[in-house]
Amino acid sequence: MKILFAVDGSQCSDEAIEEIVRRPWPENSEIKVLTAFELPLPPTPEAWAVPPSYFDEMDRSARDHAQAIVQRAVEKLKSKLNGAVVVGGEVVPGPPRTVILDEAESWGADLIVVGSHGYRAWERFLLGSVSQSVVSHATCSVEVVRGATANRAATEEPTTAKVKEQ
Repeated sequence: MKILFAVDGSQCSDEAIEEIVRRPWPENSEIKVLTAFELPLPPTPEAWAVPPSYFDEMDRSARDHAQAIVQRAVEKLKSKLNGAVVVGGEVVPGPPRTVILDEAESWGADLIVVGSHGYRAWERFLLGSVSQSVVSHATCSVEVVRGATANRAATEEPTTAKVKEQ
């Protein structure tokens, strides 16, 4: 079985790791830990205002950060699965939704596992939901792990400012 595990370095990804290691996976299963990264927009639209090395430095920094996220998840999985499953990792540039779906299809994943941040409707509208997009467009099974962090976020009351009456 081929399991594509998409991570972002958050507590939700850590909770998904715990869910993965609880399971008995079929013999010869493979887990590919994947993270995507995008370069932030330049601080100014004028190309002349940033030094020539700006984009190279941003790319290197984003890639290094993404690689550290993948490496940490791979190490956790390997230590907890004790060699029962082959675990590898990959860092791919691009929007997470697109990268996850493309990688799942090209690799032939049987299952995609993603964590959920537990955003409410307004937050999903503003920020988008990678897990919702993956569930809607994947050609294989998808598991969305809603850990304690996501469940707590989904049940908390939104904070509102209270106006003191005079």
